[in-house]
Amino acid sequence: MESKKPFYITTPIYYPSGKFHIGTAYTTVAADALKRYKLLQGYDAYMLTGLDEHGQKIETVAKEKGKEPQEYVDQMAAQAKKLWETMDIKYDDFIRTTEPRHEKIVQEIFDYFMETGDIYKGEYEGLYCTPCETFFTETQLVDGKCPDCGREVKPMKEEAYFFNMKKYADRLLEYYDSHPDFIKPDYRKTEMINNFIKPGLEDLCVSRTSFDWGVKVKKDPKHVVYVWLDALTNYITALGYKSDDDTLFKRYWPASVQIVGKDIARFHLIYWPIFLMALGLELPKTIMVHNWIMMKDGKMSKSKGNVVYPELLIDRYGLDATKYFLLRSIPVSQDGLFTPEEFVERFNIDLCNDLGNLVNRTVGMINKYYGGVVPSYSGDKNDQDKDLEDVTLNHKYEFENKMEELQFSNSLGEIWGIVSRCNKYIDETAPWVLAKEENKEKLDSAMYHLVQSIRFVAVLLQPFMPETAESIFEQLGINKPELKEWDSIKEYHTDLKNAKVIEAGKPLFARLDKEQEIEYIKKEMKK
Repeated sequence: MESKKPFYITTPIYYPSGKFHIGTAYTTVAADALKRYKLLQGYDAYMLTGLDEHGQKIETVAKEKGKEPQEYVDQMAAQAKKLWETMDIKYDDFIRTTEPRHEKIVQEIFDYFMETGDIYKGEYEGLYCTPCETFFTETQLVDGKCPDCGREVKPMKEEAYFFNMKKYADRLLEYYDSHPDFIKPDYRKTEMINNFIKPGLEDLCVSRTSFDWGVKVKKDPKHVVYVWLDALTNYITALGYKSDDDTLFKRYWPASVQIVGKDIARFHLIYWPIFLMALGLELPKTIMVHNWIMMKDGKMSKSKGNVVYPELLIDRYGLDATKYFLLRSIPVSQDGLFTPEEFVERFNIDLCNDLGNLVNRTVGMINKYYGGVVPSYSGDKNDQDKDLEDVTLNHKYEFENKMEELQFSNSLGEIWGIVSRCNKYIDETAPWVLAKEENKEKLDSAMYHLVQSIRFVAVLLQPFMPETAESIFEQLGINKPELKEWDSIKEYHTDLKNAKVIEAGKPLFARLDKEQEIEYIKKEMKK
């Protein structure tokens, strides 16, 4: 039997500074959807997530809470794992940077860079942003504040080790040019070149002496490894790089797709590939940088009372509806916007009206006209049938293209293109008229085509909304596993013989009272 092609997906390891909001959750939800999609296609998909648990901020926050840093990060790790369980995230490994399997290899990597001359000792004097664990020059500041988070920076001076970034700048630019799929979307590459590389790439401070909570430099233990050299290497330490068992590393590296938010694009698109070049390792095939979910008044902030947590939406509206909104609301080229109004509107229109009513009407008509048994396809079809077939297959083809480009919002748009065409098809064919006229041939074809196209919708929905997809299969009486597989939608026509819809179709989504739910979400956000 031919072995499955490996496909390695990573999210950034999250900084455990508090409860995860929907913007933080987006990255992992997107990675999970991609993994499910690749599994559906027959790949050996493997997904990594985790926590970045070292650094001055963690040490400070733990102290403020009267806890030891390890105690604090243990609590945060439990909280993160609980959220991913609630969101049904099917990760394969959860890496924590405080784990011995990670720390040991980080020390070895640091030693290796010292031996090769890529790391040298010096003294750093600059402006430091504690929340971002990052030094900046005066020219990099925005209005005198951190360009990434907008907070105050403080002058700091200390002995430190530096990584010779300048040495690899030209090689990185050459790699950008020769690997057009390395960075998605493409305009992020232009940002990196114009904002950071062309002005002169600064050598990177990779150790600190002003705090202790980190991986100790083995040859100089008063230093701890700077957060980005520590954090970024998790993608290979989790696979057993340089360990006694590097089976996973040999199988899955280089990563197929690494998904990160735009706030950490620079670290992943410049520092990370340079570290890998210095180690003599292959670079990830693609790093996808996504935008943010914004609020009307800017970024989510507890002080503004505009934070939305995933649990709020899941508990009241369901997991699939929450995932749908997250993945549908962030386009590739711009930030998405969360408003209670937009959430309720998408729920009622997209999920309840468009998809839910389509399935409900189809099940009702098959029960009414056929005693619940889906009619067979005779082979005869009219222009309306042919158009529905073509539209369904075209949207499926475009869905695949969009997924390859990691355009999750647009991929869902292709699925809803089929949903929209099915609803229009019902109006065009008017099955109730065909039944009244006893036009059995056309009625048979109409019902068969509706079920077949809705089955396509359910197959395509599985990576994004698995519970909803399974509910659609159940309502349509599609119980054969092979009719839920990716190969089953390579061609339009498949044998639906013996498919029997449920006797009383239940709504996939119950319509929301718009004003009541908008008020509820706003109230919960302010708590």
